[in-house]
Amino acid sequence: MKEQETGIVREPKQINPVADWFIRLLKGALVGIGFILPGLSGGVLAVIFGIYDPLIRFLANIRRKFLKNALYFLPVAIGAAIGIVLFAVVVEKAFGKYAALFVSLFVGFVAGTFPSLYKTAGKQGRKSSDIGILIVTTIAIFALMLVGGQQLTEVTPNLMVWLGSGLLMGLGLIVPGMSPSNFLIYFGLYDKMAIGIKDFDFGVIIPLIIGFIVCVLLFAKLASWLFRKYYSGMYHFILGMVVGSSLAIFPTVVFPAFTAEQLAVAGLSFWGALLMSLLLFIVGTVASWLFSKVEEKYPREEMF
Repeated sequence: MKEQETGIVREPKQINPVADWFIRLLKGALVGIGFILPGLSGGVLAVIFGIYDPLIRFLANIRRKFLKNALYFLPVAIGAAIGIVLFAVVVEKAFGKYAALFVSLFVGFVAGTFPSLYKTAGKQGRKSSDIGILIVTTIAIFALMLVGGQQLTEVTPNLMVWLGSGLLMGLGLIVPGMSPSNFLIYFGLYDKMAIGIKDFDFGVIIPLIIGFIVCVLLFAKLASWLFRKYYSGMYHFILGMVVGSSLAIFPTVVFPAFTAEQLAVAGLSFWGALLMSLLLFIVGTVASWLFSKVEEKYPREEMF
């Protein structure tokens, strides 16, 4: 009201370019970790951090404003590479021992941004059919991950296997909610991939990158078209995948870590592990909620 009386219109705050660059670097690192953290999806984190939609549109029309978009996503790519390499080291050293703690923190990241994500999904309106899509997708992805939570078969790694693994990781970006790491664990490839990345084994890294790029370029245009045509339905579909996959993490990854055998490996008591998991979940939730509020406060230029 006071603004109307004085005739002053406040311009939206713009974030400092340097700070923005490092924020995108951090987002990229977290998305990279999401690619190799069991139970999570890099695509889910890309959606949560507001990267998914512009990235898909860029990749679907890669020649349009190529330089500007490439520079925008450069820190994201650097961050993703850093996140993948650093977490590969963590995987080899500690993830097997402290899986519940790591995953609880990242599930907290997901939970804290749910209000913002739900708001984004309804930006162009929300129909009862959209809520139906959300519920059905949540149940379906939860059931799928629950059924797939059992170890499948051991696969001997080779060039084609790593190319296929790269394709899976690409799908983890294009299809938020899909966790490529879960499939890699099921086929006995997860620890081998982590070691290969940590040791900079290009026999592992190069086919992974090729498979990832091929998958993303093949399916980005389809994803972009679906968003243009069915924005609300697609976003509620993705939201359902986010919720379903996040809920499925508990029975497939977190709860098994509380068995007596796993607690002994971690050197933690049941209550100690539970308390630390809850604490990390709360930390992740609060941090991501605050982060989403900062994102809303500093709107970005529509450059895509």
